[in-house]
Formats: sequence, structure tokens, C-alpha cells
Amino acid sequence: MEKKQINNMRKDVMICRCEEVQEGEIVEVINSGVHTITGIKRRTRAGMGLCKGSSCESLVRRLLAQATGQSPGEFKPPTIRPPLRAIKLGILKGKDK
Repeated sequence: MEKKQINNMRKDVMICRCEEVQEGEIVEVINSGVHTITGIKRRTRAGMGLCKGSSCESLVRRLLAQATGQSPGEFKPPTIRPPLRAIKLGILKGKDK
């Protein structure tokens, strides 16, 4: 797999509006050697907002494709964790139902 630095970035372009992640942040992570969507998500929070990546994942895929020479569709989807909700501690102890 060919790996190259991304130099023609638009540093201030917002990639993930939910988490306010700019293209420059993502490119820095890619140039440091991270080449998975999940890796970028963990380091930048891109894809962790309310939309869960529905608006930014394709942009992250394109940046990864540009850096690696792969097709955007070749990258594994990021790990997804469902949203959690608060529960009473008594439920864990078996006191509340």
C-alpha cells in the first residue's frame, strides 16, 4: 500500500461539524501514520457527534484514500457504540426495578 503525505489540504475546512474537527487536524493524524477510520475517530472525535459520522465519514474516507492510494470504499467502517443512558445505582444492586 502506497503511503504519502497529504500536502494540498485546506486546513480550516470543517470536516466534522458536530465535533468541530477541521481538515488540518485529520490530515495531521493521517500523516502521523493512522490509516483507519476508527483510528482517526479516536484521535480527533470526527464521527462521534450527534450524526454519528453520517456527514463526515465520507470526507474522512476521501482523505484516507488520497493518502494511501486506496479506494474510499476499501476502508473498514468505524466501530460503533450505541448511546448509553443513565440508570439508578439501586438497579445495579437489585433494589430498584
